[in-house]
Amino acid sequence: MTPLELIHDLHWSALPTAVQAQTKLALRDLIGVAAGGRGTRLSGMIHAHAAAQFGGPLPMLFDARSASAAGVALAAGMTIDALDGHDGFNPAKGHIGCPLLAAILPVAHSMGTPGQDFLTTLAMGYEFGARAAIVQHATAPDYHTSGSWGAVTAAAACARLMGLGHEQTRHALGIAEYHGPRSQMMRCIDHPTMVKDGSGWGAMAGVSAAHLAAGGFTGAPAITVEETPHVWSDIGTRWYGLEQYYKPYPVCRWAQAPIEGVLALRRAHGLTAADVTRITVETFHEAIRLATATPQTTEEAQYSTSFPCAVALVRGGITPADIADTALRDPEILRLSQSLVMTEDAAANAAFPTTRLARVTLTLTDGRSLRSDWMQPRWDHTAAPTPDELATKFHAYAAPVLGDALTRDIDAAIDGLDSAPLTTLTDLLFQPIKS
Repeated sequence: MTPLELIHDLHWSALPTAVQAQTKLALRDLIGVAAGGRGTRLSGMIHAHAAAQFGGPLPMLFDARSASAAGVALAAGMTIDALDGHDGFNPAKGHIGCPLLAAILPVAHSMGTPGQDFLTTLAMGYEFGARAAIVQHATAPDYHTSGSWGAVTAAAACARLMGLGHEQTRHALGIAEYHGPRSQMMRCIDHPTMVKDGSGWGAMAGVSAAHLAAGGFTGAPAITVEETPHVWSDIGTRWYGLEQYYKPYPVCRWAQAPIEGVLALRRAHGLTAADVTRITVETFHEAIRLATATPQTTEEAQYSTSFPCAVALVRGGITPADIADTALRDPEILRLSQSLVMTEDAAANAAFPTTRLARVTLTLTDGRSLRSDWMQPRWDHTAAPTPDELATKFHAYAAPVLGDALTRDIDAAIDGLDSAPLTTLTDLLFQPIKS
């Protein structure tokens, strides 16, 4: 199967049962993160921007206003990205689902796409996006954000939903690759701000590319698709949708192995925060650059290693409320965050990005030092979360924002979406949050 055949010819019945089930789990997880992210300042600002600058008739995610398909995609992508708890793909060092879902929600809604076709498009996007990301990271010298190859993925998914021909699809992919945000990820790691992972901009670019191609606009061939046939040769035999990781905590994936080290020592030794004077983390280079010890915003808290480790030590875990703008002043958490020292380890560097390793040492008030094993983040695809664990996460993220009843209704709509109209879900998503 070629990339164009993957885009246009994949059917729900051709997907393995495990892929079908995982697609629904991924959709629910993304929507839960979007609900949690909707309460952030970033999401409020981008929704206002989309309504004002991207006028159109389509409803926006958890909002009473409307915008164009590109504007809805921009706001949805940045809202999911606003709370760094969504799924990811280790070889891509980034996230497929965020720009993908953000792009297809408005386009599928506008096209009257059946629920099963929507799910198939989502599943297709994970397969396309994984391969596009692998190619770009192998061929581009800079480490670009998810929005870069996410734009090409979004264009592929929208081309499918819009029924573009193969030649129009080629142009859509080329337009998206050419105009997609080639933003350098480490700039946002070093200086955490609202630009984040570029996913919303990538979704917007992908939607725009598909609409431009539908109108006859031409684009240079997409290098990630047309010049690397070997990466696409295993379509239909290897399912990358089953190789995504999920996040138990709403912070950068690179900080999650250190968090696990802190929590393992806390549990094993019955520690409290007052028992600890210093935290030392050995890990890979990129994680060390998550260096904000005293965050002033939720973006700085999410792109930090020290702050979430301190939260985990004090509270035994990390919730969206723990890294909100209004929750960054706890003196005990700040004491521990400022005590944390990071050192670079050659073995951890060599293992990245496929494996993210960290080892934690806690120095105690009585002078002892406790060292963890080498830790990895939880919920990688090799040790995947159970459906019940992901359901618990979904309700924990969505219910405080949407309420229990709407959260349950969304869950049920996703479960039955393969045999129902897409509106059974979007009617729930495209409404304002009740205060």
